[in-house]
Amino acid sequence: MAGGLLVRSVAADAVVVPGATWEVSALPETARRSAATSWGPLYRAGAVSAGLAVLLYGTALVLVVVTAAPPVSDGAKLLEYIDAHRTLYVVRQLLWLAPGIFLMVTFLALAVALRHQGRSFAVTAGLIAVASWALSLAVPTTGDGSLALVLLSDKYADATTAAGKAPFVAGAEVLIALNDVPAVLGFLQTLGVLLVSLLMLRGTFSKGFAWLGLATGVIGILSELFRPVLGWSYAIYGVLLFAWLAWAAFALWRVSPDSP
Repeated sequence: MAGGLLVRSVAADAVVVPGATWEVSALPETARRSAATSWGPLYRAGAVSAGLAVLLYGTALVLVVVTAAPPVSDGAKLLEYIDAHRTLYVVRQLLWLAPGIFLMVTFLALAVALRHQGRSFAVTAGLIAVASWALSLAVPTTGDGSLALVLLSDKYADATTAAGKAPFVAGAEVLIALNDVPAVLGFLQTLGVLLVSLLMLRGTFSKGFAWLGLATGVIGILSELFRPVLGWSYAIYGVLLFAWLAWAAFALWRVSPDSP
């Protein structure tokens, strides 16, 4: 008898408060929307960061085209060039270095956006990509030179004898060589693009974005491997990377819950 009364009481409550059942079932969806909204600022920061990286890289390329190129095979001449074009040289190096800061944010945002397509894969791809761009800030060369050469140039200019200048010329020669050597860091950066793009094939972003990333990653790895002999052909990878980053800026902004 008590059991029957309890059943009828529960049933009556369900009738009196019909919204209670709907609210319980809606909680998971509400939680998902709340979680998506909470990541919105990161997605937008990633989008803006990708756009800034493209802008900085583009500016660096313009300077490369419209200004006299520094010597690439003679340490003494390079140090003299830097002494005569100090501001221009420093600006060029900073334009190649600074995007690494922004791309850490971009790849973190991409990894978070792709987490539902495979958490372990997203963590691995994000870790490789973010770490590679973070490490780029610690590497002494940029591919176009090195800020360390500015210090060597100052020391070279202060030296008054050939013997005093020799150590700084030798240091410049080492940095020139490092600029042309395929670096593990370059492979990691292209691998990060490749892994993130592979995950994109499962969803979240468009297939076109994913396939462009795959092409960029594969060509980037080959370009890093054969960089000493590619010459200007290496720029093909650069153009693909710029296009992919521009698409990343658009895609991350679109995936943000608060985007128009």
